[in-house]
Amino acid sequence: MAAKETIQPGILTGLIAITRRDLLLAWKRPGDVLNPLFFFAMVCTLFPLAVGPSPEQLTFSGPGVLWVAALLATLLSLNSLFMSDHEDGSLDQLLVSPQPLPVLALGKTLAHWIISGLPLVLISPLLAMTYRMSVDIVGVLMLTLLLGTICLSLLGSIGAALTVGLHRGTALLSLLILPLAMPVLLLGANTVSLAAGNEAYATGIWALGAYVVGALSLAPYATAAALRISNE
Repeated sequence: MAAKETIQPGILTGLIAITRRDLLLAWKRPGDVLNPLFFFAMVCTLFPLAVGPSPEQLTFSGPGVLWVAALLATLLSLNSLFMSDHEDGSLDQLLVSPQPLPVLALGKTLAHWIISGLPLVLISPLLAMTYRMSVDIVGVLMLTLLLGTICLSLLGSIGAALTVGLHRGTALLSLLILPLAMPVLLLGANTVSLAAGNEAYATGIWALGAYVVGALSLAPYATAAALRISNE
């Protein structure tokens, strides 16, 4: 028991330190935050201009458009998750760190979600207004995006670790992640559509929550293994 009490604070310290480091680096590179955000906003605002102002059409297509845009915006930022560490040699230091590599990978993924995923959730109510969504539906949309972006960051960290240092890794990363992200996309968009149609949608929320728990349990270890493979 005493050994566990001495190890646990160190693990938590490593998680907080790597997350804080990546957040500070992102603060110095605002483009890493703004590019996915602008992409998400542009896709969501241009679609109503293309299909017309029909309320029925906007209500029907809104959940799918918002979710597809969120998925693509998340993929846009995933390639840089480990790229800067690979280029400046920090990745080698992470691999030989006394801290468990899955914990460090989880910290970097958490920082990525705060930088790229959380802003999408926060601006989604403004974009949902263009699709004539009520306040109740916007709440469901935000909850599904909150759970979904966490899943996408966790799953994306595996693909980013596998493709780090590869030429044209962005295309390969998308091919690796899209099959894993399809259930998240379908669950999220379908849950919001059910809520918009005044149908029962709680099952979709619980399914997304279960997906988050599963990804949180397995993705850090898979990411750590992928980093070791890529570094060989």
